[in-house]
Amino acid sequence: MGFEPLLLLILAFSVLVGLTLGLLGGGGSILMVPLLTYVAGMDAKQAITTSLFVVGVTSLASLAPHARAHNVRWAPGLIFAAASMSGAFLGGLASSMIPGPVLMVAFALIMLASSWNMIRGRRSAPAATHRARSLMLFAPVGLAVGLVTGLVGAGGGFLIVPALALLAGLKMQEAVGTSLLVITLNSAAGMLGHLNSTTINWPLTLSITAAAIIGSLLGARLTAKIPEKKLRRGFGYFVLVMGLIVLMQELPAPANLLLPTAAIAAGGGWFFGQRRPGAKPSNSY
Repeated sequence: MGFEPLLLLILAFSVLVGLTLGLLGGGGSILMVPLLTYVAGMDAKQAITTSLFVVGVTSLASLAPHARAHNVRWAPGLIFAAASMSGAFLGGLASSMIPGPVLMVAFALIMLASSWNMIRGRRSAPAATHRARSLMLFAPVGLAVGLVTGLVGAGGGFLIVPALALLAGLKMQEAVGTSLLVITLNSAAGMLGHLNSTTINWPLTLSITAAAIIGSLLGARLTAKIPEKKLRRGFGYFVLVMGLIVLMQELPAPANLLLPTAAIAAGGGWFFGQRRPGAKPSNSY
């Protein structure tokens, strides 16, 4: 990529990708795949494969400061990762049989679902039910998250964080730190599945990865200083807008206008419903 201002823009956004990973334990690929597709000019499958590498290495880098802060629960993280890595590898293999535009539409739908979870928050399950449910659900939930990772290049952070919080009973900061362990392993497995059918532009990829690592280390240091709930909701609205843009780019007319309009109407209805007198605010993870 010889156009220097464009390269600088890509690197600046890559720092933002790393920042979200370090702060929230996820969200990197939600930004990285559209960045590589629409700004760097990669096709969908190359963007997904590159995203898996960048997000995996960046998650590994930001895992260290979280581990030093005792925010990583290794046992539940490795158990969850064991199930999800199988799904990630299978999803990476299956993606070679799916057209790029279909993968991008699927990715946009994941973005919308993630933004909904970030904005709305999740109700905490009763503490007594955590241990009873975790062993039964870790394998199927981990496998499903891994399939998403392999198919559309999403590291799964915004699926992994609530899963760890609800199924393993982890505190939010522990779920964020532990999710980075799972994302690192998921991304590696998913990328191996994609490399059978896709090549990587290594000079550009390594530059993007370095920028993202800088952002992730900064994000990990800011975790305890920024109110997580406000940050999560603000980022949720940003992801919502990005998902709608991807849908409008990839869907044929008139679906490219009808589906985003329906999503905006549904989100607006929920938002104003939350604001009406007597409505109970949703809880965070």
